[in-house]
Amino acid sequence: MALRALLFDLDGTLVDSAPDLAGTANDMRVARCLLPLPYAQLRPHAGSGARGMLGEAFAVAPPDAAYGALRDEFHDLYQARMLRETQVFDAVHALVDTLQTLNCPWGIVTNKALRFSSPLVDALAPLSRSGTLVAGDSTPFTKPRPEPLLEAARRLGVDPATCAYVGDDPRDMQAAHAAGMQAWAAAWGYLGLQAPVHAWRAHCVFADLPALIAHLQSGELA
Repeated sequence: MALRALLFDLDGTLVDSAPDLAGTANDMRVARCLLPLPYAQLRPHAGSGARGMLGEAFAVAPPDAAYGALRDEFHDLYQARMLRETQVFDAVHALVDTLQTLNCPWGIVTNKALRFSSPLVDALAPLSRSGTLVAGDSTPFTKPRPEPLLEAARRLGVDPATCAYVGDDPRDMQAAHAAGMQAWAAAWGYLGLQAPVHAWRAHCVFADLPALIAHLQSGELA
């Protein structure tokens, strides 16, 4: 089927939130008289949110007894500073203008909870022009399950088979495949420390946003 709509991950795809996520982790380290970690060490883990930041900053994971309290502290501190340094990636304005010119419905699907994702989308123009926002707590499941992507397609009123999902994590590609959508990898994102992006089974891999925009302008969307 021809593509009719696009869905996007948020962190690492449309928004560079790593400075505030890493800053929150380092604020917690400094409060415990620990040295801050280099930003380059924390950035690849930004796509996993609190779990990724706490894993790198404190070597804790969800099964650990200390994890819950640290996660709650991280969330509260992050909410207080999440717009301090976070901004949309370069060319996101051009991307949204292109989608509007092509009359292409688009939305955002993120594992970030609504308490964080909604204020970000509202504050960072032009993200508020999206047709829908499906957050990590909008459905009973999160990526890599397909339900959030299917919910976004339902809200936009489009067949999932006519959608492409753009993301910077292997879970995004897994979710897209499970939802019956095109899986497009954002190689400008955080990418994590897992398999390299070209091993993600993506239908397309884009080095940067201008490459994605050029692909859309070439007639990919019918």
